[in-house]
Parts: sequence; C-alpha cells; structure tokens
Amino acid sequence: MKEIPHQAVFTAHLQAIYPVVITRQLPDCQRFYTSWFGMQTVFESSWYIMLSTGGKQPFTLAFMHEQHPSSPPSPAAFSGQGSFLTLQVADARLVYEAMKKAGLTITYPLKDEPWGQRRFGLLDPNDMWIDVVEQIEPAPGFWDRYPTEK
Repeated sequence: MKEIPHQAVFTAHLQAIYPVVITRQLPDCQRFYTSWFGMQTVFESSWYIMLSTGGKQPFTLAFMHEQHPSSPPSPAAFSGQGSFLTLQVADARLVYEAMKKAGLTITYPLKDEPWGQRRFGLLDPNDMWIDVVEQIEPAPGFWDRYPTEK
C-alpha cells in the first residue's frame, strides 16, 4: 500500500492509541482491571482514570464518567453493546480458575477453540464482554479451508 504524505506526518507524531470507555462505574472498573489484570493506575481524577499494563508492550485503557466536566460532551455511558475487549494471557486456565474461585460470573466457560485459542468470557462492571484468550495450536487442518490472500 502506498504511503500518503499526511500519514507519515501523523505517524511520526503519534504517541499512543487507547480506548476510553464512558462509564457510570468508575471505581468498580478501576478495581476490576487493577486487581484481575495487574493494570496500574497512571492517572486518576474524580471523573477519569487511565490504566496501563506497563512492560515492554504496554496496553492502556481509560475510563471516563459520563458526567465529566471536559468538552466536547462525550457519548452516553457504554451500554454493553457493540464492543468487547480481548485480553491475551499466557495461561487462560489459571486465570479462569482464579476468577471462578473468587466468585466472578463466567459467561462463556473455558474452551479450546479449533482456530487456536483457549478462551473464556465474562462481563466487566460496565457489562462489556471480556474475552480472555491464550494462543494454542489450532486443530489440524482448521486453517486449510481459509486460504490466505497474497
């Protein structure tokens, strides 16, 4: 794909891309992601929090209360539709067992998928579906029926 000149200017100055979820459950979201996924709070105010995984490939996730004082006005709080978050982990079974033991409601039980993921799902405090995945070997021949385009 040919690079367009304005793309080079943009990417040269781009520092981060991260989702911001509008919520009414700010403290609950902060507790959920820091306690279960080891995220650290890197910025916090009464109406906005920014979390990060740190490390060599940090992932940032932010939450903003729908009644925040900044402008422009934000969309309404997330209603559980139209988006989900995938969190890739090294051992999905270990995370699954820990969450079950702690009493979290698992909405999709641990399963080895034929395309090469061990995964389970649950809802966060916003009712956003969280897809917890571990990459595993796909079932023999699974990807053969999906030719790659070159």
